[in-house]
Amino acid sequence: MKCIKKRSLPFENSVDLIEERIEEIELDGLSESDKTKIERLKSQKIKELEKIYNKLSRWETVQVARHQDRPKTPDIVQQLIPGYVVLSGDRLFRDDPAIYAAIGIFHGQNLMIIGHDRGNGTKEKIRNNFGMANPEGYHKAIRLMRLAEKFNAPVLTLIDTQGAYPGIQAEEMGQSAAIATNLRDMFSIKVPIICVVIGEGGSGGALGIGVGNYVAMLKNSIYSVISPEGCASILWRDATKASKAAEKLQLTATDLIKRSLIDEIIPEPFGGAQRNQKETIQNIDEFLSKTLKKYAKMSAKDITADRYSKFRKLATQDI
Repeated sequence: MKCIKKRSLPFENSVDLIEERIEEIELDGLSESDKTKIERLKSQKIKELEKIYNKLSRWETVQVARHQDRPKTPDIVQQLIPGYVVLSGDRLFRDDPAIYAAIGIFHGQNLMIIGHDRGNGTKEKIRNNFGMANPEGYHKAIRLMRLAEKFNAPVLTLIDTQGAYPGIQAEEMGQSAAIATNLRDMFSIKVPIICVVIGEGGSGGALGIGVGNYVAMLKNSIYSVISPEGCASILWRDATKASKAAEKLQLTATDLIKRSLIDEIIPEPFGGAQRNQKETIQNIDEFLSKTLKKYAKMSAKDITADRYSKFRKLATQDI
């Protein structure tokens, strides 16, 4: 997997200028003095990225979380469990490509990965509803969690959606009931469930695969009951006030860990996961390996009790 050259975000103009200067020097041919200039510019670029990403506003974090070059569930599956087998279908209606699932071997043990897939390219994004799942997607997810029990495979869920698909057919097929069923049934799954927000965790669409023993977020991801645009439309009847809504929602990983709503923040390279997918996924690998060790010797009864206790505390704490 190559380090991806990012598509610029509005607040990264100073970094763009440095990158453009590096490209200009490289095009003109490289003398020894040019190589020295490039090294100096690269060092300057790193410092500039650190400066920018150490003080992102909440709205800027939303933009990073939504960046189209951030690693998606299939990218993470490919690196974590290379010999994976993709699993499809809900055994009731059809397969939903907005939910991507695979099983494979992670550091010597079985692992089931289930996550949202926003897709790459226009056609795939439309096919996947931009990662917004239909009821059959949630049916598939819980079916595969039960399958994971049979193989004694811990479950890793990867959350990246603005919310469940809001189409008429989705509502007719029981969207809210599908999510509610998952919320209920995930508490009884007898293997560890680890949840990671890799981009945008929005509303019930995120919670439908978000009931875990341990919940983490990538540093520049977001997790909220509603999108900033949706919140702004309700509060001020003006979606253009999304940046103001983002501040009120306090939806960043830093905000949520302060309130004990998540358990851990997984670091990203400076400049965001979109600048280096491989390093980001390696960070997820290290996090997952460490976290699964906590549950390795726990009985099924203790694992389900741990999950119930976690969410019981969330329901009663003052946030």
